Amino acid sequence: MSEPLIDFQNITVMRSDRAVLSRFSLRIHRGEHVAILGPNGCGKSTLVKTITRDLYPLHRPDASARILGQERWRLFDLRHHLGLVSHDLANLCNRPIQGLETVLSGFYGSIGLMMAEPPTEAMHAKARALMEEFEITHLARRWLDELSSGEARRILIARALVHDPEALLFDEPSTSLDFAAQRELVAVLRRLAQRGVSLVLVTHHLADIIPEIHRVILMKEGRILADGSKESLLNTESLESLFGTAVEVVHHQGYYHAWWRNGV
Repeated sequence: MSEPLIDFQNITVMRSDRAVLSRFSLRIHRGEHVAILGPNGCGKSTLVKTITRDLYPLHRPDASARILGQERWRLFDLRHHLGLVSHDLANLCNRPIQGLETVLSGFYGSIGLMMAEPPTEAMHAKARALMEEFEITHLARRWLDELSSGEARRILIARALVHDPEALLFDEPSTSLDFAAQRELVAVLRRLAQRGVSLVLVTHHLADIIPEIHRVILMKEGRILADGSKESLLNTESLESLFGTAVEVVHHQGYYHAWWRNGV
C-alpha cells in the first residue's frame, strides 16, 4: 500500500505555553476526500499549520508526524504534493498585485513576484491554462485589492494548483464569502474532486462539505471527537455535542446545512 497522505501519531503541538494538540493522532489516505469540522478555537488552524510545517510537534519517542511517509520535508518540495488555500493567504490579497502574477507566484511560494528569476514561458502557460479552467482569465490584469472575496479565492485555488499537487488543503475556504461566492466555491470544490485531486477541507461551515466528501472528522478542544461517514456524524446529536448548542440539521441532495434551534 502507498504511504498515507497524512499520518500523525500521538503528536503534541504547543502555541505559547499551551498544548493546543495533545497526543493527537490522525491518518488520511491518499485519494481520500475528508472534511475536518469543528468550532472556532478547537485547534483546526494549529492542525493546518502542522500539516504545512509552519508549526512542529514536540519531539517525543512515541510521536511521529509524517506527510506521504516522510517526517522531514523541504517546504518547496512539499508544495509539489500538497497545495494550500487558506484564510491567512486570503488576507494577503489586499495588496496591489495582479491576478496572473498571483497565480505565477505559486511556483515560488510567495504572494506576488519578488524574485530575481522571472517566470518561464512554461510557467506562464501553466498559469494561464489554470485561469482558463477556472474561468478567471478576465482577472489576469486586475489588482487583488479590487477583487471580490470570491474572485480572490479562485485566484488562490489556481495558485495552489500550479505544481499539480495530488492533494489540496483548504483552511476555512468559505470565510468572508457571500452567498453567490459560496455557491461558486462549492462548484469549484466539486470540479477539483472530480478532477482527481484529493481534498482535505478544514472548516466550521457544514455547507462547505460537498457530496464527494464521504468521511468527516469532528474536532473539539484539540482532539478528535468522532471520525466516520457523513451519514453517521452529520446529525443533530453529533453536532450539538460538537458545537455545544442546540441545532437543526437538513440533508438535501448530498448537501448538509445546520442552524441553531429556535427557542433553545
